[in-house]
Amino acid sequence: MNPFIIFSYLLVFFASLSAQAQVCQIAIPASAPDSRYQVNGSGTVTDLQTGLMWKLCEEGLTGISCTVGTAKTFTWQQALQQPSVTNTQGGFAGHADWRLPNVKELESLREVSCADPSINATVFPNEGSSNVWSSSPFGLDPGSTWYVNFNYGYSDGNNFSIGSRSNNNRVRLVRGGQ
Repeated sequence: MNPFIIFSYLLVFFASLSAQAQVCQIAIPASAPDSRYQVNGSGTVTDLQTGLMWKLCEEGLTGISCTVGTAKTFTWQQALQQPSVTNTQGGFAGHADWRLPNVKELESLREVSCADPSINATVFPNEGSSNVWSSSPFGLDPGSTWYVNFNYGYSDGNNFSIGSRSNNNRVRLVRGGQ
């Protein structure tokens, strides 16, 4: 069996024993350390490695700890429309070119050494046990789309999974790159 899958299952097991606190494996080097990000005072985070600017919070949440509001969920079609809604209502943080990230961009946020959540929890606070939509359709099934699971950071052994477009998942917007 793949050692990463075994490790992932162990993370899930040990995370379930904790009080929903992030569990990190110190033997695995961090893939998304604090030094990789610039937290801007505008509710945005710049990934210094990729050059992408991310909204600090998932859609529906605000505040420096992303604890104000309620995380919204969207079907994939609604998720594709959310950037337009944001951009035509004045944008966010002075920018009106937000978009839904592709699966590779979204997966770049994944912290391989941690679970529950598998994202840098210092930089991206209050990340729930959530699946987050990408803009990438799943080529083998016209009714499915890639999403990234930020709870344990894996699905289908590829660190992301496919989802029915009618499912409701969360959204995190990005700008730049492409």
